Amino acid sequence: MTQAYINRIATAVPNDDVHNAFVAYADQMLGEATNSDAPRVQSLFRRMAVRSGIEHRYSVLTLNGASDEFAVDANEFYTRGSFPDTAKRMQIFERLAPRLAQQTLDKLALNNEERSGITHVIVTSCTGLYAPGLDFDIVDHLGLDTSVERTMIGFMGCYAAINGLKQARHIVRSEPKSKVLMLNLELCTLHLQETEDLEQVLSFLVFGDGCAAALISAEETGFAMDSFRSVLIPATRDLITWRIRGGGFDMLLSGKVPGEIGRALHTSSSDVLEQHCKESIALWGVHPGGKSVLDAVQFGLALPKCALDASREVLERFGNMSSATVMFVLERLMQTAESGQKGCAMAFGPGLTAETMLFHAA
Repeated sequence: MTQAYINRIATAVPNDDVHNAFVAYADQMLGEATNSDAPRVQSLFRRMAVRSGIEHRYSVLTLNGASDEFAVDANEFYTRGSFPDTAKRMQIFERLAPRLAQQTLDKLALNNEERSGITHVIVTSCTGLYAPGLDFDIVDHLGLDTSVERTMIGFMGCYAAINGLKQARHIVRSEPKSKVLMLNLELCTLHLQETEDLEQVLSFLVFGDGCAAALISAEETGFAMDSFRSVLIPATRDLITWRIRGGGFDMLLSGKVPGEIGRALHTSSSDVLEQHCKESIALWGVHPGGKSVLDAVQFGLALPKCALDASREVLERFGNMSSATVMFVLERLMQTAESGQKGCAMAFGPGLTAETMLFHAA
């Protein structure tokens, strides 16, 4: 059976670092609550922000009111008392998502032969949609053959990139001459909600915007994708939800998620790792859903702290960019991986589900 490889990965984020601005904004929003508990809630939020493990997050929204015709000022977009409706948020997604996609694709640096050889395009996103969509924008930007097969994987959340890789592997194994281009693009910062609920504000604390692009083929370079497995955690269906409402996409991210992930991995590690012993895996590409999620994975699999260094670095530098994030981690692992090293990639999302991929360095 033909082996499929992630040949290379490129990543990009927007220009504006909004993390500190968001922390100040959210603190003020919580402080304006009319109940007497507001000072305690503010104090707790500040402590959680410091402990988040995040130093930077980026947004397509600007903080300086730049004169660029594409610029959207965050302070105007999120005016207290009149947050944008879903239509406005999707207008901004349609306007700005292609720019970030183009920036990322240019960094992937496909040569003419590679562009002409692309047979399939896969796009994952859970933060915006329009049609004709990003798949058409990719074809136009790269000048791909218009007969290229396009697949959109939508609304699967943070683990969608693993599902995209799974589909790419199926394609290459069934059609060995195929070359698959995958794009994972999320503009999470378009979905801030005006709320005084601490749990909801803390969920917004971790998310930023980002994009990843990858080339997948039978060419024996990069990471060989060996196998995939899904782990669905029973009785956790309501812990992560993502629904389209009139005022944007409405997220619920329960504080119980890390504990459930840690317990599930502790009891299901043999299923996830299949025949591999944990000690044989040198490359851990774990989606950094948050510091507590990484801590839970480390505990659940009894890993040394250094095993998740790449994941913690991505969290610190960019936050959680939903489906694009695990590809940022794999990009870093690919830069230093040695031939033959085995790896495990893992991402979490609604269900509650862990999507995993075992791989090795070519």
